[in-house]
Amino acid sequence: MTAQNSATTPNAIAVETPAAPRTPTPAPASGTPTPGAAADRRGMGTLLASLGVVSFSLTFPSTAWGLESFGPWSLVAVRSTLAALIAGAFLLALRVPVPDRRHWAGLAVVGGGVVVGFPLLTTLALRTSTTSHAAVVVGLLPLTTAVFAAVRTGRRPSRAFWAAALAGAAVVIAFTVQQSGGDVSAGDLYLFGALLVCAAGYTEGGRLARVMPGWQVIGWALVMCLPLAVAGSAVALAYEPVRLTTHGVVGLVWVAAGSTFFGLYVWYRGMAAVGIARASQLQLAQPLLTLAWSVWLLGESVSAAAPLAAGAVLVCIAVTQRTGS
Repeated sequence: MTAQNSATTPNAIAVETPAAPRTPTPAPASGTPTPGAAADRRGMGTLLASLGVVSFSLTFPSTAWGLESFGPWSLVAVRSTLAALIAGAFLLALRVPVPDRRHWAGLAVVGGGVVVGFPLLTTLALRTSTTSHAAVVVGLLPLTTAVFAAVRTGRRPSRAFWAAALAGAAVVIAFTVQQSGGDVSAGDLYLFGALLVCAAGYTEGGRLARVMPGWQVIGWALVMCLPLAVAGSAVALAYEPVRLTTHGVVGLVWVAAGSTFFGLYVWYRGMAAVGIARASQLQLAQPLLTLAWSVWLLGESVSAAAPLAAGAVLVCIAVTQRTGS
């Protein structure tokens, strides 16, 4: 309350001064995430990418089981066919529209890399390599993916990120050399080829997952490969004998539904949330998880160096998750 002088009376008249209008706090711009929402998104992305890594870590043991019943070519072809049918059923049931033509080339890279190339090359490698050996060679995939992502997207991770990634790769290489005695076999060449095609597929899939849901990325990539998978199944099954066993059927089902569809679905969603390069470093844990599955499910023996490599790799993962990508 304030007192003002009146022009007609000597008495002071108390009047109420209108309160100054309150300036509203501007709301965040539409589409701009708050810091809390961004942190939640990164946390969920890390969780989804981690689920993908766990699914992928079971791929080699499941493939080894599948090879008990199928030949390498028929296993890959039937695996791709089943995964494509699952993906097509989801796409059809949810009436998902066909992607724009501008995305078809990227989907073809995803299909060629993660649906056909990686499964085929690793399956051929597992005819002569143990799953534990294959796991540590493919442990180079995070670094390979980070390099492909840097070239494809134009992003440049920090020096600390690269230092941690290179350290993790060095651990994997040292472990591989120690396990193999320094020899490079035909199986290793298949595995190195698998690294390249898979990194390309991961990178392109992560890019596409920013403009469409991750499950649609892998779903359409699988559907695009369906004609080739069906034709390959018909030819391979005619030439390679099939001896159905429980392990063989379980292995086939997992690599089709678990690794190829579910694993890639959560993996691409995770990459879209946290970035290709950073998510790829979570895969440093994949070879060590596969080593554990190999001992438990296949009865393979692992040297005492495995726990040391596991500890060093996990340290590298922690560093890459705390550095900018």
